[in-house]
Amino acid sequence: MKDIFEVINSRRSVRSYKKEQLKDEEIEKILDAGIMAPTAKGEQPWHFTVVQNEEFLNEINEVALKNMANSGDEFLEAIAKSGRNILHNAPTVLIVSGKEDSDYSLTDCSAAIQNILLAAEGLDIGSCWLGLIKAYFNDPDANTKLGIPSGYTPVYGVTLGYKDEKNPGNPIREKNVINWIK
Repeated sequence: MKDIFEVINSRRSVRSYKKEQLKDEEIEKILDAGIMAPTAKGEQPWHFTVVQNEEFLNEINEVALKNMANSGDEFLEAIAKSGRNILHNAPTVLIVSGKEDSDYSLTDCSAAIQNILLAAEGLDIGSCWLGLIKAYFNDPDANTKLGIPSGYTPVYGVTLGYKDEKNPGNPIREKNVINWIK
């Protein structure tokens, strides 16, 4: 296993995956890392749905593209027109849902996702945080098809799979964003 700082510095959004499915044990380790995320008031307001059915993943992509094409948002409509797969043809997609009555649900779910992304990289598994999948969540049948429990709303997705290519080098990061008060 990699050193945590190496994991943080080497993690990148992966958008090209091998078709081979992840092992259940790998997904369980990744999910355990998500569950161990910090959570306000100890609420743990998250729920995780693991989708590995290729037909259903294709349906999610198609519905999302259709919803994006009719969104009235130029950016989303351009992506829909491109026809690209917003799930990057990943063999596994995690859907992260948050408890509707929690004040900190989105923050806590985001912390869980960051843990998931880092755990995946630590196992040399590719990942990508998905925002565009929200277009699928607009479908009235999405929660039922995803088995989202009552009282939860899907907020983001994460693709997971074995990397089809090496991670690119480090991106340039602005370092002049720190203020010290001693």
